Amino acid sequence: MSSDSFLAPYTGRIRVRVGGLLLNAPGVAVLLAGHRGLLPDGAVFWSPPGGGWQFGESLAEAVAREFREETGLLVAVGELLRVHEFRTVAPATTAPAPTGLQAVELFFGVTAADSAARPHLGHDPEHAPGEQLLIGLHWLTPAAWRALPAAQVHPVVRAAATTADLLTARAGLG
Repeated sequence: MSSDSFLAPYTGRIRVRVGGLLLNAPGVAVLLAGHRGLLPDGAVFWSPPGGGWQFGESLAEAVAREFREETGLLVAVGELLRVHEFRTVAPATTAPAPTGLQAVELFFGVTAADSAARPHLGHDPEHAPGEQLLIGLHWLTPAAWRALPAAQVHPVVRAAATTADLLTARAGLG
């Protein structure tokens, strides 16, 4: 299946996404989910667990649901830490209509309800078992995310010098 068909439910419209920033117990790594289909040549895109905000949910409920779906973890949702504009839209001047992905992303600090619980790869309920975008979960340290090509790491994570930076609220987009 092509990456275009994987992404079809998300293209050509603006989405509101929520995500959670979870550090491991020593606080030296952040939990990131690997996604396929977002980058060329099969490259994996690493981002904080999260997804679409559904009608009728509070933001905290959406973050907790997405975390449970993708990682199996129950989390307590803390404060809003980042607002990010995610955009891979081709300009209308180069295509008949804008294409690509566009979202406002809201990232919250989260803590695991059970400190002994370990994450395990969940699923995207929007996709059939053989068409999942999620392909892995990993704890990445700043050195590990800096060692990856920049395009493979979500800009919110890539911009942080340390894991502590991720949990410092920042106003504005980015």
